[in-house]
Amino acid sequence: MDNKIKKFSLKQELKETVLLLRTIPAPAVALFVVSVITMNLLANKTLVQYKYLAIDGGILVSWLSFMSMDIVTKHFGPKASTRMSIFAILVNLLTCLIFYIVSIIPSNADDYTAFDTIIGGTWFILLSSTIAFFSSAVINNIVNYGIGKMFKKNPDGRLAFITRSYVSTFIGQFFDNLIFAVLTFMVFAPIFWDGFSWTFIQCVFCSVIGAMLELVLEIVFSPIGYRITRNWQRNNIGKEYFEYINNKEN
Repeated sequence: MDNKIKKFSLKQELKETVLLLRTIPAPAVALFVVSVITMNLLANKTLVQYKYLAIDGGILVSWLSFMSMDIVTKHFGPKASTRMSIFAILVNLLTCLIFYIVSIIPSNADDYTAFDTIIGGTWFILLSSTIAFFSSAVINNIVNYGIGKMFKKNPDGRLAFITRSYVSTFIGQFFDNLIFAVLTFMVFAPIFWDGFSWTFIQCVFCSVIGAMLELVLEIVFSPIGYRITRNWQRNNIGKEYFEYINNKEN
């Protein structure tokens, strides 16, 4: 009996996810997925590194990932945004698998050592980044939704959007950076990188600075996100999905 209920539940979740991904405008899903994949690739290059600060190339697109989640959370809700995040993570893992396979295929055309190193990646960095991104996505979506509920008078106004976006982005980015740093530089690096490691204070400090820089980019581009949400509301985007959810609940 329990197995039947669990199987039915999984089928319902899959059905809702497919419907959701079909309902969210394709450019939004495409840009989000591309930003997650690109962020993973650009993270291989460190742009700035000091004792208490490390910034990788992923910072240039991380704002797009979090702004996309903020837009979807505002219009479809936190559960829908988390579903979209899981979809992006799965696509990213598939992409990394394909990249890895390409990196280990020998070629006599040229020396592809540097290329193979970049696209091949490091398994524990991928694991750390995946756990960090999923955790921060859930945190970002819940915080964003919770703050939105506080704006009873004008929940669709500009102030409500930027408040929920700025606060949730900073908190989400902080935990994304912190979880990644702790797992990579305190758990795996001492084992696989000849004893190299960070202290917890370094992880926290870098996470705060990184979140502040990523928040700046979110602030710069948030007007675009606000206009998108208003446009979705005016055009009744997601009608099919909302009707399905309402019928299911009733």
